[in-house]
Amino acid sequence: MVSAQVELYPKELDMVAKSAIILPMNRSHRKTLAAVFANPISGNIEWRRIEALFKAAGCEVIEGSGSRVTILHTGRKATFHRPHPGKDALRYQIRAAREFLEKIGVTP
Repeated sequence: MVSAQVELYPKELDMVAKSAIILPMNRSHRKTLAAVFANPISGNIEWRRIEALFKAAGCEVIEGSGSRVTILHTGRKATFHRPHPGKDALRYQIRAAREFLEKIGVTP
């Protein structure tokens, strides 16, 4: 069954195994994942790249009021505020994103 899932995705996409689920991740997602887990924490990752990583990991992104966004994944929930007026995520937001990704089993 797993091999059938792999054949559905184009060959240029890498697959990240999370439990029994195969997740497609392109090069941009892999670079963002590496940047989120880099030490020391980078302060110049665009928030839209982190949101795209969440979506690639199978998360649901729910828009809240203002700049609030809720990320859901199989019963786990994290709430973030999008950075404004800038587009880069702050270090504490990247740290929180890293912790949420670890909780859902997505690591580089």
